[in-house]
Amino acid sequence: MGKLDGKVVLITGAASGIGRASAIRMAAEGAAVMCADIDISGARKTAATIAEDGSSAAAALQLDVANESDVQAALQTTVDELGGLDVIFNNAGIGGAGNGWDETIAINLSGVYHGLFHGAPFLAARGGGAIINTASIAGLVGLTGNPPAEQADLQPGAGAYVAAKHGVAGLTKQYAVTFGMHGVRVNAIAPGYIETPMTVLVREDEDVRRYIESLHPMGRLGQPEEIAAAAVFLASDDASFITGVVLPVDGGYTAR
Repeated sequence: MGKLDGKVVLITGAASGIGRASAIRMAAEGAAVMCADIDISGARKTAATIAEDGSSAAAALQLDVANESDVQAALQTTVDELGGLDVIFNNAGIGGAGNGWDETIAINLSGVYHGLFHGAPFLAARGGGAIINTASIAGLVGLTGNPPAEQADLQPGAGAYVAAKHGVAGLTKQYAVTFGMHGVRVNAIAPGYIETPMTVLVREDEDVRRYIESLHPMGRLGQPEEIAAAAVFLASDDASFITGVVLPVDGGYTAR
């Protein structure tokens, strides 16, 4: 018996990294999964991987979370194609390096807001459910890195990633308060540095990788499957009295 038997999940950013790992893990726990991503080819590959196992239903949907109307439409599309909606995982995001302020905020903050603003009342009207947001250690603390922070702070869009992820943490708490009496639990996960396509540049330079690893008391980077495990817990009935939490899954990064 899976932890998510009978539930239907919509996951954004499901083409790769944390989203892909979470889609596969949630399906293994019994959920039907809508794999949504702006990269429809990658989303279809994730859905196909789930379908190969044969134990859970899966579908794919092209979705730009910065487009509010598309996010709203994705909720009903999930119901139409998979027969319901119980869990929304607002996971899609981009890294901070090389992206400007507007794009980073549009995807990492507004994209999550769209999922909350439309998703929370949608779930409430259906009797309740769970929402999970992908925040970051950058939503709990400022980041230190290599090159030094003062150099990074001179780049266009500097601070946008940290601002967006702090915003996700705040939205998580606000929507938990607003919708707690309506049967909708809202939590966030704050990953440390995880081995996904988003951290390729960090991992390619051995000196930078060792420095980033040293910031985690466990001395390593995380795996997307470790974030997926936390997402399954927060989506499941095991977390029935947990809402408004921003859960660090960070190898101790924020404990320093």
